[in-house]
Amino acid sequence: MSANSGEYAYEAALRERWLRAQAGDEAAYREALRGIADALRAYLRRRMSPYPDDIEDVLQETLLALHLQRGTYDPAYAVSAWVTAIARHKVADFWRRHARAGARHEDLDDVDESLFAHDAGAAAASDAQRDLQALMALLPAAQRQAILLTKVQGLSVSEASQRTGSSPAAVKVQVHRGLKRLANMVKGDHR
Repeated sequence: MSANSGEYAYEAALRERWLRAQAGDEAAYREALRGIADALRAYLRRRMSPYPDDIEDVLQETLLALHLQRGTYDPAYAVSAWVTAIARHKVADFWRRHARAGARHEDLDDVDESLFAHDAGAAAASDAQRDLQALMALLPAAQRQAILLTKVQGLSVSEASQRTGSSPAAVKVQVHRGLKRLANMVKGDHR
């Protein structure tokens, strides 16, 4: 089997699951997210090699964005292209936060956001904002605050640490646990 036929089979299976998920099939949604997460880990490892400890955080941010932006998917395009566009945006956000665009990494500031922000932008954005606020409200206060400071406001871990009075390690743990909990909520597991 050639690489192209393997890619085609992956895309066909992903598309079929994603369309079933869009129609309300929760099992298909979980399967699609599991497959997407596996593919994204490899994608993120290549782009974030100097920061292997941050890959899971960016993966969770990407999965959350996929959930919140799921209404913007246009079936005229490949699901993997839509997912990759969102992942590229999250990687670009990561590199901006760390202000380290190394020579081995492509320039991620040139992401074409139009690939995933369709005309339904304003309505989808308000729906996404409402979904995010509802999910964030379910988090413990320390996790919610750590995520808001580092992921939403863009503060560094040390700046968030100073604001909260927690150690930098505690802030990192709260962010990681909060993102993991959000991902579980998105998947329907409210642990």
